[in-house]
Amino acid sequence: MKSYYKNYIERTFYLAKKGEGNVSPNPLVGCVIVKNNKIIGEGFHEKYGSNHAEINAINSVKDKKTVNQSSIFINLEPCSHYGKTPPCVNELIKLKPKEIVISNKDPNPKVNGKGIKKIKEMGIKVVTNILKEKGEKLNKRFFNSIKNKRPYIILKWAETKNNLIANRKNNSKWISNNLSRQFVHKWRSVEDSILVGASTVEFDNPNLTVRKWAGRNPIRLVINPKKRLDNKNNIFNKLSKTLNIDNINEKNLKKVIGSLVEKNIISIIVEGGSFTLNKFIKNNLWDEMRIFKSKKNFRGGLAAPKFNYEKKDYKKIFDDQLFILFNK
Repeated sequence: MKSYYKNYIERTFYLAKKGEGNVSPNPLVGCVIVKNNKIIGEGFHEKYGSNHAEINAINSVKDKKTVNQSSIFINLEPCSHYGKTPPCVNELIKLKPKEIVISNKDPNPKVNGKGIKKIKEMGIKVVTNILKEKGEKLNKRFFNSIKNKRPYIILKWAETKNNLIANRKNNSKWISNNLSRQFVHKWRSVEDSILVGASTVEFDNPNLTVRKWAGRNPIRLVINPKKRLDNKNNIFNKLSKTLNIDNINEKNLKKVIGSLVEKNIISIIVEGGSFTLNKFIKNNLWDEMRIFKSKKNFRGGLAAPKFNYEKKDYKKIFDDQLFILFNK
């Protein structure tokens, strides 16, 4: 493997990440075109339904003839099928590059090696698996939706020093500090959806939108058995789309949550309440936990979700501690 491969693949990761919050359910993809050790074109997938990264990179090159015998770097195998856009692999082949260097093979059954095979059949060198694990982490939501046929699930909550998620009046607001809350709004802006239970809506009446960060609002999912909530709650305002989930119970939890992939929802951030979070934990239905630990104490109240974890490694956000755990 040539030493510079990693450098240019790293550049594709950087470009791909610019599409966060705008391309789902498509993956994050960046593309770099290099000729004589110089970048002559680059692009990324900017918005779902629009040009893919490879086409944007090609379009950034003024003289398309210069792409001939160049090296093209992409973090994900180019598509080989017709979707909302034509196959990118066909456009790449037309330009006759000397090699195409890829981080990850696309697990989508419509692609899954077909793009790589087509490139090789045209006599173009293909190099794969460059920074493979890092590429998979970048597109963990997309890879998970294909592999596990369900959304990538992040459980998030804030708890007091004495392990409470709400006070005696069931008020859970402002346990964490203002900067921590800004982090949460940033997270919301890049996830497809946000989920809460009916009790959280009744007690907190949240908007579940992005207010402390620039970005689009996630789809709001509310577990609303027997449709006990009414349209007066903020979660049903016009700031974002809301989906009622009223046919759910512990027996069909995995099936109902999995079916959301069919609605192009490939990531969920679950923000409460404690009952709902505990159900996801009990069913081992999660990929990440993001837990804020505050210095505040409540004199009685609702216990935080029950989960044992090592409280050693954390990020400091002023006077809050942020623990991020991954389900292995």
